[in-house]
Amino acid sequence: MLDKTDMEILNLLTKNSRTRWQEIGDTVHLTGQAVKNRVERLEKSGIIETYTIKINPNKIDKKVTAFITIFMKTTEHLAFQKYIRNKPIIIEAHRISGDGCYILKAAASQDEILEFLDEILKYGNYKINLSIENIK
Repeated sequence: MLDKTDMEILNLLTKNSRTRWQEIGDTVHLTGQAVKNRVERLEKSGIIETYTIKINPNKIDKKVTAFITIFMKTTEHLAFQKYIRNKPIIIEAHRISGDGCYILKAAASQDEILEFLDEILKYGNYKINLSIENIK
């Protein structure tokens, strides 16, 4: 069971997973060692699954962030999933309920996005929304 301190630690790590234990401890009123112990417990219990980085697409020449909803016209879901796992422009991919079958987040140049859209037509149709500002 998570307590308020665990939630505060998770919130701080979500903002920056490289924050030092002591710095987190100063914020949540624990020692750095106590924070380390809590984080290890959260890792072992599966609450913290992995640590990631957030890349600024504009700094690496990836100019467009697109959210693409896929409407499958084939039953080849496993082939589609394998295909998108191997596409470096896909940052996130989720199978969804409701409007569509999958939602993908892509970051790439406009030309790369267009090429990708042409390629996925063999699996289904799509709807695309382009990000105009990253708020969080």
